[in-house]
Amino acid sequence: MADPTPLALWIKRLFIPLRIVGLAYVGLLLVLFFNQDNMVFVPSRTVTETPQSVGLRFESWKIPTADGETLAAWFIPAPMAIATLVYCHGNGGNIGNRIPYLPIFHSLGLSVVLWDYRGYGQSTGRPSEAGFYQDAAAVMNYLQEQHQILPGPKTVVYGEILWVGGVASYLAAQYPVKGLVLGATFTAAVDRAAELYPFLPVWWLARSRFDTRARLPQITAPVLVLHSVEDEIIPIHHGRALYAAANQPKTLVELTGDHNNGFLDNAIAYGEALAKFLTSLP
Repeated sequence: MADPTPLALWIKRLFIPLRIVGLAYVGLLLVLFFNQDNMVFVPSRTVTETPQSVGLRFESWKIPTADGETLAAWFIPAPMAIATLVYCHGNGGNIGNRIPYLPIFHSLGLSVVLWDYRGYGQSTGRPSEAGFYQDAAAVMNYLQEQHQILPGPKTVVYGEILWVGGVASYLAAQYPVKGLVLGATFTAAVDRAAELYPFLPVWWLARSRFDTRARLPQITAPVLVLHSVEDEIIPIHHGRALYAAANQPKTLVELTGDHNNGFLDNAIAYGEALAKFLTSLP
């Protein structure tokens, strides 16, 4: 048998590292695919604060979902409320971590429904995008059926950071709400993932889409987009793209500060933006 040619030896030597790299890449894809829920959903079961921590009266609610889960929620009434704010909180922690926002909403005359998704806080179940849409619908139905808080002229939906715009926009598309507020949310989960990991086929990998931008054209309620130009996690171009996708009437307010605390650090400008939006609602 003839000895391998230099070219054949070179190809063989090249194939070995390529095979190693290929196997490592496939391994990375598998790890990300099976671990993605832990990256997207960061719940905490321990609720450390309540509205009473900031001197606000509240009611504790248990809301049943259509598929048998039970959601923990708080209702914080405002005297002479102008509307009820259905607050869809961010991907980490639970409702106890949103207490600092309540005095701002209270001062604007908003009663607030603050609720935990399945798998968060004291809510039962496991987090999932499809489950969150069921949860959101359960909250709205509970308001209407048990407390006569109707969609339309009495309800504003707020989506806080990251993928939560997908949940809030789902509600605004399904129910005739008074208005929709999107605070520091991305256009879609896969859009941001593709920016962070351009070397990965995120459109194939991602189970969770949370496509807020795709749903905005279906929404007829006024939309307020709040986003910081200094947001280091969700760049400002996401907020601008959401604004561009929304129907009129719509408002974009560009604030300052970081992703997690910027709105609270600039509470005056944040509160003024919300107040102006609320007074503009029909």
